[in-house]
Amino acid sequence: MQNITRLFPYISAMVVIVVVSNVLVQTQVQYFGLQEVLTWGALTYPIAFLVNDLTNRHLGTAAARKVVVVGFIIAVIFSIYFATPRIAIASGCAFLVAHFIDVGVFDKLREGVWWKAPFISTFIGSAIDTVLFFGIAFAPIFAGVDGFFGTENGSLGFPASIFGIAMPLWGSLAIGDFIIKICVGLVALVPYGGFLKLTEARA
Repeated sequence: MQNITRLFPYISAMVVIVVVSNVLVQTQVQYFGLQEVLTWGALTYPIAFLVNDLTNRHLGTAAARKVVVVGFIIAVIFSIYFATPRIAIASGCAFLVAHFIDVGVFDKLREGVWWKAPFISTFIGSAIDTVLFFGIAFAPIFAGVDGFFGTENGSLGFPASIFGIAMPLWGSLAIGDFIIKICVGLVALVPYGGFLKLTEARA
């Protein structure tokens, strides 16, 4: 019971972040000309990596893996209802693989300089998460399923561009998504560092 009580805040945070992000990822940011490179979900989902790393630092690798698995199961169920089955499948697969890798990389680097473990694990996990999510969400099998980002016109979505390079909309959104994940990963070092100081002060 004590173990569940310790994990509950992390699991709850993970589920809320993932489900909210899966809803928001279906809506593009319509400000400052960012509609071709950014969804609202890209701004919230990276926080999941912070939760994962804090769990790993505070409770250890085994606890972090439990949070990933339980968070995955609950988030997929809720995402099917609040988002779409396609988003739930893509997000679930990407989440499970990316966060397990995040846990492993973090564990390998945890004894080094304090910022390396959270940043490098987030960087690698974010890259894998982005490739898997957009690769699955825009797979040909889902073409025209729910109109997500114009898939009624085909699995590649509407044409777009980023850095002046023409590409399918899902491609520009994937690049924008990854860039935001890295930026949020950098910003997340602030609360992560604060967490370390707090736990050290209590030790």
